[in-house]
Amino acid sequence: MLLSFGAESFVLQFAINVNIKRYRTIILAVVLYGSETWSLTLREERRLRVSDNTVLRRMLWPKRDEVTAEWRKLHNEELNP
Repeated sequence: MLLSFGAESFVLQFAINVNIKRYRTIILAVVLYGSETWSLTLREERRLRVSDNTVLRRMLWPKRDEVTAEWRKLHNEELNP
């Protein structure tokens, strides 16, 4: 079944939104379970942030740059609005 570009874009965006919700409700809950009692070093905090951004970057896929029309990875600011 072929979809028009608008429908294909909608389906793709819907799939991304579902994946992000699943990640935030299930995976983060498991990873951060008991985190209130953790005493983290700066290195461990950074590693958690990097792993979070890595998962989000893989779910959101590359983005097409509007100026150069080339594909690029998402920046951290775009991952965590």
